[in-house]
Amino acid sequence: MSDYLRLNKANWDQRAPLHAASSGYGTESFVNDPAHLSNVVRFDLPRLGDIAGLRGVHLQCHIGTDTLSLARLGARMTGLDFSPASLEQGRLLAGRCGAEIGFVESDVYAADQVLPVGAFDFVYTGIGALCWLPRIDDWARVVAALLKPGGRLFIREGHPVLWAVNEAREDGLVIEYPYFERLEPMVWDDDSTYVETDASLTATRTHEWNHGLGEIISALLRHGLQITALEEHDSVPWEALPGRMRVDEAGEWRLEKDRWRLPLSYTLQALKRG
Repeated sequence: MSDYLRLNKANWDQRAPLHAASSGYGTESFVNDPAHLSNVVRFDLPRLGDIAGLRGVHLQCHIGTDTLSLARLGARMTGLDFSPASLEQGRLLAGRCGAEIGFVESDVYAADQVLPVGAFDFVYTGIGALCWLPRIDDWARVVAALLKPGGRLFIREGHPVLWAVNEAREDGLVIEYPYFERLEPMVWDDDSTYVETDASLTATRTHEWNHGLGEIISALLRHGLQITALEEHDSVPWEALPGRMRVDEAGEWRLEKDRWRLPLSYTLQALKRG
């Protein structure tokens, strides 16, 4: 196993139970309310359309709250992640909610080796996934392999411009990190995670990469997908720039001042050519 996979997997294995126990992921809301959906999926309901009866796969599904939300909209879902601890929490949540979801352990680049190729009506990827992948072209290859002809990719992600901003700089919006994909990772060493918890991580070192919006689109085009929608948003479902944002009732965070200065997330859709 490569260093980046080993390090990142150890980190996410430790994050998973903390996230499942946190109010931020709202697992008890899923259990208590059969109609409850994650904020991420609810945001894109007008764009998702009717997915009832469709066979979908959620790549990098983590603890499965978005996967479960898509299943509650009627899709026949599979969740894939490289973290066994995350999948354990996903299976536990699905079981408590009475949802039939298949969870598969795999590095996303090997998804087409452990899942049936050309079998899915849609591939879903959610917030905070692509930054853990060193090569966007290999991801696009896997997406294309999994989709049926005419199948759809649906992705909402943090905007690559946002990923390039130093969140710790409060004196302005400072572009300090790479926008374009680079061979060398950004290496972080942090014993915290992004939910409220008193616990500290011991697997603290992680590797991340950014991918420019043009790089993502070009990779999908190279592998036979046609871009059908791209919408940039001035909001994101976490406090990406602490102390400079305001949250709305739907859980979306926006810049408190001059929202027009920075794209924070985007929704992209693409079809596999027949």
